[in-house]
Amino acid sequence: MLSILAFTMVATFMVLIMTKRISAMIALILVPLLFALLAVPLAGVDAAELGKMMMDGVKDLAPTGVMLVFAILYFGLMIDVGLFDPLIKAIVRVVDHDPVKILMGTAVLALIVSLDGDGATTYMITTAAMLPLYRHMKMDVRMAACIIIMAGAVMNVLPWGGPTARVVSALKLDANEVFVPLILPMIFTAFWVLFVAYRFGLKERERLAAMPADAHSGDAHASAAAIIAEDSHSHIEARRPNLIWFNFLLTAALMVALITGLLPLAVLFMLAFAIAMTVNYPRLQHQRERLSAHAGNALAVAGLIFAAGIFTGILSGTKMVDAMAATVTSYIPPAWGPYMAPITALLSAPFTFFISNDAFYFGMLPILAETGAHYGLTPAEIGRASLVGQQIHLLSPLVASTYLLVGFVGIEFGEHQRFTLKWALGSFVVFFIASLAFGVFPLVGATG
Repeated sequence: MLSILAFTMVATFMVLIMTKRISAMIALILVPLLFALLAVPLAGVDAAELGKMMMDGVKDLAPTGVMLVFAILYFGLMIDVGLFDPLIKAIVRVVDHDPVKILMGTAVLALIVSLDGDGATTYMITTAAMLPLYRHMKMDVRMAACIIIMAGAVMNVLPWGGPTARVVSALKLDANEVFVPLILPMIFTAFWVLFVAYRFGLKERERLAAMPADAHSGDAHASAAAIIAEDSHSHIEARRPNLIWFNFLLTAALMVALITGLLPLAVLFMLAFAIAMTVNYPRLQHQRERLSAHAGNALAVAGLIFAAGIFTGILSGTKMVDAMAATVTSYIPPAWGPYMAPITALLSAPFTFFISNDAFYFGMLPILAETGAHYGLTPAEIGRASLVGQQIHLLSPLVASTYLLVGFVGIEFGEHQRFTLKWALGSFVVFFIASLAFGVFPLVGATG
């Protein structure tokens, strides 16, 4: 019964947000609460514990929420002071108002920036550099969000990205043993992202060509400075060109500290924001203006993060996650045992979408690895297979940084899912086939 409630809850949530019946924030709060109340009489869940479950979920996501709030404020400040203006000018010169080049440039930039393994940083830097171009050209910003998140999904498999570290920890493996064989599939999937960007670019070039010139780009030869000024987040009076090297060095130091884990992410962004605000805007009035300019984005993302805490808290606290995992594994016939590696890859897509990475990799993966061992499959092979689903994972409503991306781009979460899902499924298929082709994991176990 608990498993049925869990699967029904997830399905209800997805239908509600993808059909735009209610917002993601409201659905994250009300849907799990409704099913938790149903679980009290139907599955014996202790009603007195529901409040604690929800607060535990909120507490677990609190550091992420704080980090994202101050990350938004910090990078919003860097956009205001003009740190990314030289990068935008360089990109404008290269892409030359061509939608194909703009989308290809978005893909390349996102792939490069996401090498640091942090999705939030990738989204903020890439959107800061590219969105002024999309707005100026009146291009479809859903394409930008799609390409950026697909690029981030490819690099999410890096050892310092999170999922691979969980696999290594859960199965007690060496990071190189898991990651190195995945490099070729990652390269092929990155080319898929570039191909999708190229297709989007051709489509946008055709659509814009059919429109009057002044309807989509105004002056076709507008300067990079003019395009930067069009950005709704840009305010000339907020620019600090004389401090560009200070801001660059501060941001570089922040990136190094993030990668090396010098301090918790939330603390690093809080410190960086405080320093940047003090140096760039020493007057209290200017500080208030900059905070007001970015408060909306920060509040919207923080609200979604803490609402997601209710969802994850109930999912874990009621043991719905455990029930879902047990149900799926119990339905795998013994005859399918030799195919446990590709089965793990296939299961990783829906499970890392509907439940957290922690729940899948620490709760379900060890069971799959133990089952695969009976058929000659090594833990490393099962671990690699479990990472294939990361190409879908970032579209999950439980991924905090994705709310940041849709907030910056200015689209609804459900709209982003509907537009991107089929292309992300393409990434999953490419990664899956390439992994089989290069022997990352076998189709059939050694004793199959």
